[in-house]
Amino acid sequence: MSKGTVKNQSSIDDLCINTIRTLSMDAVQKANSGHPGAPMGLAPAGYTLWTRVLKHNPSNPDWPDRDRFVLSGGHASMLLYSLLHLTGYDLSLEEIQNFRQWGSKTPGHPEYGHTPGVETTTGPLGQGFANAVGMAMAERHLAACFNQPDHAIVDHCTYVMCGDGDLMEGVASEAASLAGHLGLGKLICLYDDNGISIEGSTDIAFTEKVGKRFDAYGWQVIKVKAGSDPDAIEKALKEAKAEAGKPSIIMLKTHIAHGSPHKQDSADAHGSPLGEEEIQLTKAALGWKEKSPFDIPKKALDKFRKCVKTGEKVEAGWKSTYQKYTKKYPELADAWVNALTRFMPKGWENQLPQFTPDQGPLATRAASGKVLNAAAAIFPSLMGGSADLAPSNKTFIDGSPEFQKTDYAGRNIRFGVREFAMGAIMSGMFLHGGVRPYGGTFLVFADYMRPAIRVAALMKLPVIYVFTHDSVAVGEDGPTHQPVEHLAALRAIPHLTVIRPADATETAQAWRTAIATNDHPVALILSRQKLPILDAKTTGCELSRGAYILSDCPGKPQIILIATGAEVHITLAAQQQLADQGIAARVVNMPSWELFEAQSPAYRSRILPKSVKHRIAIEAGISMGWEQYIGDSGKMIGIDHFGASAPGGMVLEKFGFTPQAIVESALQMLKKA
Repeated sequence: MSKGTVKNQSSIDDLCINTIRTLSMDAVQKANSGHPGAPMGLAPAGYTLWTRVLKHNPSNPDWPDRDRFVLSGGHASMLLYSLLHLTGYDLSLEEIQNFRQWGSKTPGHPEYGHTPGVETTTGPLGQGFANAVGMAMAERHLAACFNQPDHAIVDHCTYVMCGDGDLMEGVASEAASLAGHLGLGKLICLYDDNGISIEGSTDIAFTEKVGKRFDAYGWQVIKVKAGSDPDAIEKALKEAKAEAGKPSIIMLKTHIAHGSPHKQDSADAHGSPLGEEEIQLTKAALGWKEKSPFDIPKKALDKFRKCVKTGEKVEAGWKSTYQKYTKKYPELADAWVNALTRFMPKGWENQLPQFTPDQGPLATRAASGKVLNAAAAIFPSLMGGSADLAPSNKTFIDGSPEFQKTDYAGRNIRFGVREFAMGAIMSGMFLHGGVRPYGGTFLVFADYMRPAIRVAALMKLPVIYVFTHDSVAVGEDGPTHQPVEHLAALRAIPHLTVIRPADATETAQAWRTAIATNDHPVALILSRQKLPILDAKTTGCELSRGAYILSDCPGKPQIILIATGAEVHITLAAQQQLADQGIAARVVNMPSWELFEAQSPAYRSRILPKSVKHRIAIEAGISMGWEQYIGDSGKMIGIDHFGASAPGGMVLEKFGFTPQAIVESALQMLKKA
């Protein structure tokens, strides 16, 4: 077939495929913005998957045992929106016509929670692929925990559609490697092998043998030369489903902007409308008989809408199985419902560990490990791991097996040194439902997974990040491993709550807050070094408020000292030294800016009264952002430079994190006044 020509067939398959193409062309053209090329090339694959293979019910997008579909190349969103509308999801033609417009359900890239049927937010390439790996992991875990030989209530596939750009991104490589290791046979990738990226032919930067790479990862590799042939695609999908021990990648040879006389196989079709004239030429080449934009032939719509009855029938069959399951295995059924609904038993908070000063100093990372294990006993759906740092992060659930292909019921995930993939996989696991994921690494490596944290915050997913080794107190490993700008960078992400507890008691409260959070991710920032345990009976630990008066002075304070984490303890010592000199200082412990900002103005004013102008903030990180709490006349004792290799205590002392340094700063401030 030569470029720009299409075999003119009158079959219902061709009509349906071309309906997807024309809807995509028309929507992008009307918006004067978008990506028509990929939806046009992938239309046959999308049509075949959604109408012949995918287990879904458009009437109930949240049915638990549905197959999951992830469009990793989110720029091809019109493919997904077309499929959702045509197969009967709650997405009207008017919404298709309002593609990329204010308030529409069809934003430029798919957004989770915004459009019915969209399983995850995609756009940053590669992340959707990793999300899909997380979904497949959650499916295998739940199947291992709940299925019985005579009743399978968890038995579905995860399909991810990706392109060259996705596979160029490192996060996809990380996730694919782990998926192959885990033998995720219910994970199936459809790879849009069209050879075109924004800058032109992919061979300017991407000449690797993708099939050989995935074969090395432990995937089944299936090649389909005719990426526009529904029968060939269906055959490949069935072959992929038949392989239970390996994930599968189906390499589809496609043509970007399939059917366009002048823009097929051209980078021009990637991210720009085809233009009115080219659309008319393309429709003629496709044998399209409809005259107006957005016209949908009745025969095509009827074909697509059969998915509604088919889906309802399949879900009804599952419900029948589930009803029998509930009668035969009532305890498992209750546990299943608890997992899906994130049920929290009454009084669960009281089962977390209690810490007292007589227990001696304890690193907050160690306290976190104790709290995690207690929480894991309460919440069976809590599962996670670390980026090869579990012994350091204290993220291992004692008594539970590892999640491996030999035992998917395990709750300890070995993510390997794959921080970015870990973050995106965690999101996919939560999106699947039924599990509550957490993941740990050193705080300095939060940068490696920052894009995944950002998208999780965008989706408002309550995943839990455990970041240990939180400052230059890391010591001898030196500046490469000593975070200084990372707290500020995490605090800059909207919808992310960052908590830096000062001791073991606050660490328990931080976990309590994280577990109880339902609408955004939480990052726990924990120390490597041991810290004294404060007496909660006298301090009135109120971590949930974000900031509170840890130690006050008689009468009105002359100065307010604000600290977080490990620096709280030297600040308390400084307060005492100031008191010995007749200076009244208030110590405010501020473990979380976000939690503090959520409090009432009256509460915030009580903790930080405007009448007290003299304020010093103490935190072993960069000063950026603290001006909102210390004001123009305040001072920040921080680190606006990189660290150094030496024992942690010495590094802190050399950089001015001592009670005496705080006292000297306070005296100078009061003297100037």
